[in-house]
This record gives sequence, C-alpha cells and structure tokens, in this order.
Amino acid sequence: MKAIRFKEPWKVDCVEIEKPTPGLGEALIKVKMAGICGSDIGAFRGSNGLVSYPRIIGHEIAGEILEIPDDNKKGLKVGDRVVVDPYLYCGHCYPCSIGRTNCCTDLKVLGVHVDGGMTEYFCHPADMLTRLPDEIPWDLAPISEPLTIALHGIHRGGLIAGEYCVIIGAGPIGLLAGMVAQAYDAHVILLDLVQERLDFAKSLGIEHIINSGKEDVVERISQITNGNMAQQVMECSGANAAIRNAFDYVCNAGRITLTGWPKKETLIPTDIITRKEIDIRGARTSAGEFEEALELIRSGKVDVRAILTKVVSMDEVAETIIDIEKNPGNYMKVNVKMD
Repeated sequence: MKAIRFKEPWKVDCVEIEKPTPGLGEALIKVKMAGICGSDIGAFRGSNGLVSYPRIIGHEIAGEILEIPDDNKKGLKVGDRVVVDPYLYCGHCYPCSIGRTNCCTDLKVLGVHVDGGMTEYFCHPADMLTRLPDEIPWDLAPISEPLTIALHGIHRGGLIAGEYCVIIGAGPIGLLAGMVAQAYDAHVILLDLVQERLDFAKSLGIEHIINSGKEDVVERISQITNGNMAQQVMECSGANAAIRNAFDYVCNAGRITLTGWPKKETLIPTDIITRKEIDIRGARTSAGEFEEALELIRSGKVDVRAILTKVVSMDEVAETIIDIEKNPGNYMKVNVKMD
C-alpha cells in the first residue's frame, strides 16, 4: 500500500509499505481522507523535537471500517464511516484515571511518536474511533481533529455565553476557536499580525479583529469590552511575546488558556497574576471532544469548509508539503484523498 513518509528532515516521499494486520482490540480502516497539519510541516523542517525518523505522518484521519472486534464499546460495525482519535494513552497513569487522557504520562501521538495514518490502510484501537455522521462528506471529516483542539482550549477556559474571548493567532486553530466561541454565543476578538488573515477571519463572521502589529491592542480590547477586558484569552500562536501580552488582555478574575507551543520559556508577570487573580490553564491536544466537534460540523455551526484550501492526491503530497513550507500564507488546511 502507499504511505507518506519523512525519511529524515526535508525528505518526503510517497512510498510502498506492507498492508497492516489488526492486533488485539484493533480495527482495520480503509483510509479515505487525511489532513496535513502544521505540525507535519514542523516535522518536515526537523524543528519538532518530538518526532523521530523515519516516520509515516498523519493524525487527521477518516475512513471506513473493514474489520473490527464484535465487542467494541461503541458498537461500531464493518462499513461504518469513522474518524480517528490520534492520541494514544496508557489508561492507568494518574491523568488517565481522571479522564484527562491527553495528559497521559506516556502519550504517543500518531505521526509523531509512532507511525501515522496517511496510508491507504491503517490499524487503530477500536475504542478510539468515532462514527462519522452521514451528512459530513469525506473531505471535511479530517478537520474534526483540529476542531477538537480548538474545542479543548475553549473548554479549558470555561467560556460561557455573553463573555468576551480574545484569541491570539488567526491560523487554523485560532479561526476554529473563534467559530466555536461564537457558536457558544460569546464575543470573539481575534488578534494577528497578518492583515490578510484577519480579513479572512472577518469574512467568516468573526465579530472583532485587531492587527496587533499596527494597533494599540490593550486600548482596542478595552473599548470593545467597555473597559472590562476579556474573561478568557486563548493563546494559539506559541509566540513568547503573545503569551506575555495575554496577561494584559485578560480581565480581573479571568482565565488564560495556552494552546500554542512556544519553543522556549516565557517570562511571565507573576505580580499581574496575583493582582488580577488570573487562572492559567494549559490546553494540550484534546480528550473526548470528537463527538461535539462532529456535531458542530454536521449542524453547520462551525463552517470548516471555509478553511479547507484544497484536496490533493497522495502523489501530490510531497510537492504540496514542500510548497506549504515555502509559502505558508497560501494555505489554511489541505486534505489528502487516499484513493
């Protein structure tokens, strides 16, 4: 079968590998569509220190079940359309015991720590599959995975209707988080340095946009919120300066969720944390959020098609990844049709 593999940094190929055989408790899936993620581009560059090589990529995966144990917990059957939860957890460490499986002390992510699913066939634990609603076409299904990450950041901040939510970074996760927040009837203020991305966000219906390189962000947020500042700030860029600035954007007794991954430590103002009594919460990947993500897509409350740049074939993946790395501003989400 065909698979997309990084032999080493800067080396991506469509290769032939052996079709897998499912192990105990696993399902065999005919992969229909897989997404290219920003983390895949980091792995291509060699800048993701968690990735080992050679590595088959792919953690945004949707397909059809060909084989599955009869006793699987979700009652899935051969022929069912499913999406894959790519975060493999041990099930017995402390985080797993309290349901926070994304914080597993031995977490393994598809396409990062272990081989992923940008392949024609893929085996995965049967209990880590979620049925795909009939109304959702294959080309949109993989976007449910980044949507779970956006959802997890919103959930970690406890956002409720009527609150103001500042989102830093108008990439795919920030845009999805903005659409989720508005689906929750909150007021979104989206920040970015790139005006074209902000204009695109506005075209999606995002309520407020601020160019953080050209405007006084604190003043603008104060104006929008009638001087109160934001109840939740969700940092999606991973930029150290943006992380620091989040403390100026949040209101007294507000919450900050950190979804972006900075490459180095950030000096943070502990005096502001104490004075405002800010809650700071990490937000890593997702845990149990696929069903809600799929319902938001099915209902149209989050328009994921708006961020789908294009669909390519497996034979086009290598050149597409190379171009995304060179021209990231030309892309939001790219999915790969596997047959």
